[in-house]
Amino acid sequence: MSDLIDIKPKSRNKGFKKENFQDTSGFNEKNKLILSKIKFLNLNNIENLKNKNIIKIILNSYEKLKNNIKLEDEDFILTQHEIGEFNNLKDKDITKYILYRYKYNKYPIQKILEDYPPNINIEITSMCNLRCIMCYQSDKSFSNKSEGYMGHMNIDIFKKIIDELYQNVEAVTFASRGEPTLHPKIDEMLKYCEGKFLGLKLNTNATLLTEKKIHSLLSSDLQSLVLSIDEKDKNNYEKIRVNANFDKIMKNLESLKKIREKYYKDSKMRIRISGVKINKNQNIESMNNFYKEFADEIALVNYNPWQSAYDNDINEIKNTCSELYRKMFIWWDGKANPCDFDYKSILSKWNVKDNTIKSIWNSDYYNKLRELHKLEKRNVIEPCKRCISV
Repeated sequence: MSDLIDIKPKSRNKGFKKENFQDTSGFNEKNKLILSKIKFLNLNNIENLKNKNIIKIILNSYEKLKNNIKLEDEDFILTQHEIGEFNNLKDKDITKYILYRYKYNKYPIQKILEDYPPNINIEITSMCNLRCIMCYQSDKSFSNKSEGYMGHMNIDIFKKIIDELYQNVEAVTFASRGEPTLHPKIDEMLKYCEGKFLGLKLNTNATLLTEKKIHSLLSSDLQSLVLSIDEKDKNNYEKIRVNANFDKIMKNLESLKKIREKYYKDSKMRIRISGVKINKNQNIESMNNFYKEFADEIALVNYNPWQSAYDNDINEIKNTCSELYRKMFIWWDGKANPCDFDYKSILSKWNVKDNTIKSIWNSDYYNKLRELHKLEKRNVIEPCKRCISV
C-alpha cells in the first residue's frame, strides 16, 4: 500500500495549469482525418470574421504538423481528449466544436472576452454524500447544513439558465461543489438540455450509480460522463474518498459497463475516469491498466488545496487565472462565481435570478478582477492570493 502525501496547505510560488494532454504524436492518422475534415469546411458560410480567422489558424496549424514544421504559440491543434470528442461529431457540428475548443484553450492566454464564456459549470446541488480529503465538503463550516450553503437548484432557475445559454454557449458541465446525481430532478434537467449543447458533461463520484440512474445517464444527451476516481488501491481510495466504498464503486463500474455494452452500443458518449493526484505513488499507466475496460479515457489532475482555500498560505503567483476567461460557475441558489476555489463565494456579486449571464460575464466588477490579475495583483484579492491555479 502506498502512502498518501501530506495535503496540508503549503506556500507555493509556482501555479499549475489545467491538464492539456496535447497530441504530441505527430501527423498520425487521427490528425490526418482532422485536417481533411477542416479542409472540407466552407469558410464562406462563416460570417464572423474573427471566427473565420480562427478556422484559418487551426487549418494552418495542421498543415504545419503535416509538413513537420514546428508549431508556434499562436498555433492550435486538438488535445488527445478533444480528438476523442471530435471523432464523435456530426459533420455539421465540426465548425462550432473547433471554434469552442480554440476559444476555451486560447482566450485565457490571449485575454480575449466574448459575450459569453466558452464553458458554464452548473451546480445543480451543493450537497454531497462524500467528504473527500481534498474537497470543500471536508470543511465543516461549508458542508454543515446550518451554514446555509447546502441545497438543490430549483428547476425554474435551471431552465432560465439553460434558456439563455442555448445557442450562446456550446459547453455546459454539471459539476462543482456537490454530487449531481443527488438531485431528485436530474432526469428532467438532462431532458431539458437535449439537443442544445455540443459539450454537455456531468461529473460524478460514481457512488450512487444504480441501474436506473445508469440508464438515465446513458440515454441522455450527455457527450461526456466523468467518474471521479483517484486510486486503484482500496485502502488508498477510501482514505481519499471518505464515506465511499471501493467494492461498491467496482460493482457500479461493472454495472455501467454491462448496461452500456448491452443497450447503448451506438452511444457517442465518452466515459472518463479522472482523479486528483494527491498520492505520490499514483501512476497514470497503472490506473489505465486497471480501469481501461470501464472508460474511454483515464486522467489524473494536479492537486490544489481546495479544502482550505481561505486558510492556505499567501503565495507569490502573478499569472492571470485562466478561469476568468474560460468559464463561469453558477451555484444551486443562482449565485454566479468566477471560480470554485472560492467555494464560499467571497468574489460573487451576482445572481442569475436578477441578472443575465451575459451581463454578469461582462460586468464592471468581473472586469476589475481580470484587470487586477493582468496587472499581477492577485495578492490583493481573497482568495485568489491563496490559489495555485493559473
